[in-house]
Amino acid sequence: MPTVRLDIEYDGTGFRGWAKQPGQRTVQQELEAPLETVLREPVELTVAGRTDTGVHAEGQVASFETEAEVPANLAQRLNGLGPRDIAVTAAAPTEDGFDARRDAVSRTYRYRILARSSSSPFEQGRALWWPHKMDYGALEACTTALVGTHDFTAFTPTQTDHVHFDRDILTAGWSRDGDITTFHITADAFMRNMVRILVGTQLEVASGRRTLESFQQLLRGAPRPAAGETAPPHGLYLESVSYG
Repeated sequence: MPTVRLDIEYDGTGFRGWAKQPGQRTVQQELEAPLETVLREPVELTVAGRTDTGVHAEGQVASFETEAEVPANLAQRLNGLGPRDIAVTAAAPTEDGFDARRDAVSRTYRYRILARSSSSPFEQGRALWWPHKMDYGALEACTTALVGTHDFTAFTPTQTDHVHFDRDILTAGWSRDGDITTFHITADAFMRNMVRILVGTQLEVASGRRTLESFQQLLRGAPRPAAGETAPPHGLYLESVSYG
């Protein structure tokens, strides 16, 4: 059966995450509805990364199989029918059997922080306001420790469906652009809340409330309560998904 790939971006503020939930507004529901209108058949989307409530995406990828004829202007038609906080940037048939989740080899997320004494009306819902101490040397030391394969049990909720907790971190780093400090991380896969807990814990190191050695020990399979707080979702963006 022919397979279609969608490249998507969305503002996660108004959604209860990606996955369909009865009585809730989700990205999946808001995309499948116009797809079914255009194609005139039921559609079930497979997604590269199931973002949580309030998390944004710039490089989300989804796929579906269809027996319908796919119009060349599918992306434009979906954008005309769908809500303004979702945009389909590309929509086209791809190789049969392509699976947006299973075929992904890595995913990249970023987390944006407004690191200054005053908040900004322009960054509300876009970045975490952090008016506290920020030791950038400590942050870089954390990301140096992150690269490689580690046990991230401490960085996902205790109640979880995950069975294996090892993840391979390909790249990690912090950058600064004016008042905005950004954490970038690329891995083979992520667990629920993993990036947000990593950010919350690294900020404890940056503010002097946790030692670098304590952070390094967490990467050996410590329990969830040993790590820091979960940073709020509005600073997190799914930046891109890579395929082999």
